[in-house]
Amino acid sequence: MSLHRRPLRLLALPACAVLLALAGCSSGDAEARVGPPPTPPADVAGLCAALHEELPEKVAGLARTTTRPESDLTAAWGGSAIVLRCGIPKPPKMSDPKQDGVEVNGVGWLLEKLPAEEGGGFRFTTGARLAYTEVRVDKEHATDAGMLVDLSAAIAKTVPVGISSY
Repeated sequence: MSLHRRPLRLLALPACAVLLALAGCSSGDAEARVGPPPTPPADVAGLCAALHEELPEKVAGLARTTTRPESDLTAAWGGSAIVLRCGIPKPPKMSDPKQDGVEVNGVGWLLEKLPAEEGGGFRFTTGARLAYTEVRVDKEHATDAGMLVDLSAAIAKTVPVGISSY
């Protein structure tokens, strides 16, 4: 991912906004099934636990949802409309300089449109942080680029800049 060579600023979000429209405000399901990533190293798990405590109660107008199994590595909003997993291994696409990325409030994100067989929607993955964090947004709710603003603030506060060895 080439965030260091051609960083995109918050101004790049209008391009994402073309792909995304206005988010619904319903809280969705009361619970979301979210498989946590494989157990990360202790230092990464600690960063994820700190992030978990700082995550907002609402993202893109959607209320936070209880995840099952409960884990400091996962969070969800609007049922499973927006799902976060912290402490994932480095995605292979992160090394591809041709991948699209955006920078929101100092947090770089790899942007991937998910294929129909994975339900459509989008996957955003943080880069240049000591813990990789993935956010999946279903196609019905992939409508508000402001969600990255909501999540970037918590990530910037809790997950330091750096290159994760995991």
